[in-house]
Amino acid sequence: MTHPFLSLTDADRDAMLETIGVSSVEELFRDVPEGMRFRGTLDLERPLPEAELFAHLAELEARNVPTTRELSFLGAGVYDHYVPAVVDAVLQRGEFLTAYTPYQPEMSQGVLQSIFEYQTAICELTGMDVSNASGYDGTTVAADACYIAKHATGRSKVVVTEATNPQVRQVVKTYAPGFGLEVVEVPHRAGTTDPDELRAAAADAACVIFQHPNFFGNLEPAPELAAAASEAGALAVAHVDPMSLGVLEAPGRHGCAIAIGEGQGAGNFQSFGGPHYGFIAARSEHIRRMPGRIVGETVDAAGERGYVLTLQTREQHIRREKATSNITTNQTLLALAGLVYLSWLGPQGLRDVGETCLALGDYAKGRLRDAGFELVFPDRTTFKELAVRVGRSGREVVKAARERGVHPGYALGRDYPGLDDALLVAVTEKRTVADVDRLVEVLTEVARP
Repeated sequence: MTHPFLSLTDADRDAMLETIGVSSVEELFRDVPEGMRFRGTLDLERPLPEAELFAHLAELEARNVPTTRELSFLGAGVYDHYVPAVVDAVLQRGEFLTAYTPYQPEMSQGVLQSIFEYQTAICELTGMDVSNASGYDGTTVAADACYIAKHATGRSKVVVTEATNPQVRQVVKTYAPGFGLEVVEVPHRAGTTDPDELRAAAADAACVIFQHPNFFGNLEPAPELAAAASEAGALAVAHVDPMSLGVLEAPGRHGCAIAIGEGQGAGNFQSFGGPHYGFIAARSEHIRRMPGRIVGETVDAAGERGYVLTLQTREQHIRREKATSNITTNQTLLALAGLVYLSWLGPQGLRDVGETCLALGDYAKGRLRDAGFELVFPDRTTFKELAVRVGRSGREVVKAARERGVHPGYALGRDYPGLDDALLVAVTEKRTVADVDRLVEVLTEVARP
């Protein structure tokens, strides 16, 4: 046997080859061109016994540093918000934990109801008419929004603001060739987007994507940006942080056609970058272009309330050229975590979290200024994140600070030329005044060149 870790025997393999009518594995692959076949030996390390393998994996796992061991101010799209115990208590119920796509909806009423309630929560949060059952994350839903806009307007240009999360912008650019889209970026001006500049760029565009609060944590002139997009005949797409919507106006109320975002901060752990869930909600006129699936509520023949898969716009179910998604599933379990969290928190709780983030952010600004640090955008109102210059390479400062048990933030020079000496500092409700004081203390030690 060439693969002892597989349960197949040589006799099993010979029987399968005989059944399909070939004499050998070599003959099975005869149609694969020789130039595409690997004839060498894979450069793999020696196989390990189970005990050694377990020890090796434990050593690799120990290299991960969770926020329980390191004081973290790292955000940039994934945030250390508190996740209450009730979230895992619900998710670990077998009927939710093992559920896959509800292909037999009449047998999946519990899952369908949870999706329906999730959709309702997202609509209430964003001020939109309809939400789908969730998306993979906050980047892929941006690409989905672009395709909705192309279908809706017949246009093929997409405008994205430079102050939108760099990963979102990159995913849109990656998807664009397959969608037949041209991507145009509008630069930020001192940390926010100029509505007039965006209006000019939006001419003949299918949609305009802007982030509010933006990647720097700054509040954009969202109503003006939405109006500028609409005046150009483009759909205004707001990429929003759900945790900001307890203190900021919902995108549906300042004229946006679509609201998208990363749901991780609402109910999911950071999990070292994923998996998470994205959300996408829109005005009712776009319901038939929404990606994935939408669950609806109805009444059965006996007069009992029931739930159904109302719309499915993926290519498995409708003509490929009409589909807006080829994703075969959605992040149901993680979206359920978001629903449980938002239900636990409630409207006032969401507001309280937002106000705590605002207050701590203001405190951090004051302490950093007092310690002699310069804010990159000193005149901007911020939510949860702020950009600060640290006097030398941001990456070097991150490395030095982590040696002292503090992750000071995201090095902005990775994505923005001219900000090599700047960090993006995230302050959530899990941080304290003492934590911020510790951050300033460590930065004072390591940031001076």
